[in-house]
Amino acid sequence: MGKEKKKILVVDDEENLRHMMKIILSREGYHVSEAEDGEKALSLLRGEPFDLILCDIRMPRMDGMTFLKTLSPKNYRPLVVMMSAYGTIETAVSAMKLGAYDYVSKPFQPDEILLTIQKAFEHQSLREENEFLKRRLKEGMTSLLVGESEKMRRLRSLIERIARYDSTVLITGESGTGKELVAREIHSRSRRHEKAFVPINCAALPENLLESELFGFRKGAFTDAKTDKKGLLEEAEGGTLFLDEIGDLPLSIQVKLLRFLQDGKIRRIGETTERTVDVRIVAATNQDLEEAVRERRFREDLFFRLNVIHLHVPPLRDRKADIPLLVKHFLREFSHKHEKPVVKMDPAVMEALMAHRWRGNVRELENVVERMLLLSEGDVIRLSDLPEEILKGEGGTMEGMLTETMTLREARRRLEKAMIEKMLAERGGEKREVAKVLGITLRALQYKIKEYGIGKE
Repeated sequence: MGKEKKKILVVDDEENLRHMMKIILSREGYHVSEAEDGEKALSLLRGEPFDLILCDIRMPRMDGMTFLKTLSPKNYRPLVVMMSAYGTIETAVSAMKLGAYDYVSKPFQPDEILLTIQKAFEHQSLREENEFLKRRLKEGMTSLLVGESEKMRRLRSLIERIARYDSTVLITGESGTGKELVAREIHSRSRRHEKAFVPINCAALPENLLESELFGFRKGAFTDAKTDKKGLLEEAEGGTLFLDEIGDLPLSIQVKLLRFLQDGKIRRIGETTERTVDVRIVAATNQDLEEAVRERRFREDLFFRLNVIHLHVPPLRDRKADIPLLVKHFLREFSHKHEKPVVKMDPAVMEALMAHRWRGNVRELENVVERMLLLSEGDVIRLSDLPEEILKGEGGTMEGMLTETMTLREARRRLEKAMIEKMLAERGGEKREVAKVLGITLRALQYKIKEYGIGKE
């Protein structure tokens, strides 16, 4: 759900504060409603759902804590952030026990409350993703990883064997191969599957923010530290923390992560005491970490701590037999997402997809499938619905096979023949395997080989 669709209810007896919050939140694209006390808020909630509630603690008629107790969790429970100018640690803890997501002290800066709201929605998104994973398991959906090639079967087998243990895992592979899906598969099959799966991209944040995101901070630790905050390691308590792009982790934070991997303890920024956290670490990278160690960009001791179990995700060009399955999978997903019926596909389209190099791997294929579904007219996806770079093929070979004067039938026959010849050459003439990859029967393949005179030249 996009931010522009999020609905927030501000509950406070101070009219000026409600007015200010409405201006700030509306500028950020949220839909904002107001209530002057808990009773009015409950009345509004009976008429429409809200995604998040900002609620003051001290109010006439019905105060914030009573309101929090009264909220019914039967159908849905919105995120709640409590506010107060008279707050204590005990009050904050009580609010959390009653189901509040967070607590902020008045007065607060606009950036502080906006960041709190953003974090709340991110937390909600993680929770929904984890519930989705649980449903997949209950419904018998055995894997998030699509593919029946030998390399993918071997990868799934390894995941099945190592998921039950708490050892750290290092996932390597090119960009777009699905390393995060592998991490999610590990989590969903582990004893931790009912707890949170928390991902973070180590390359996406500057060093100072990355440290506070991972380890959290104490109120007053730095200028903008208005309240105590958990880090993602604590958010993932009992579950799995996925460190994507681990090769970009700054050396100063590598030291702290190594210390956590050694003793399972963290120290929030600004604190002197340590906290024990039970989290499994799964890391991923598209870099050569051994080379990074030689160049002293990555600590050798951390590399060995992370590389207890190593999984490599193969590039799509090394498992082309999975392309037809992936295409069907993405067509179903995007058909549902865009409410556009799944259409038929001209066989020449699949041939073009099979011939492409896929430097962007599964992510590139996913984008191409979405594009061709949206551009298709009628009930058939045709070659004209594909991006130009795929029609050209590697080195322009497919473009060279086609001419402007060709009929569609002639173009299809030429492409079909070239594709069969290429697949037979790549697979040493194993016709059964080629037929499976092309999605046709062995008998149909043998007929086409005879029809095109393949192997007689």
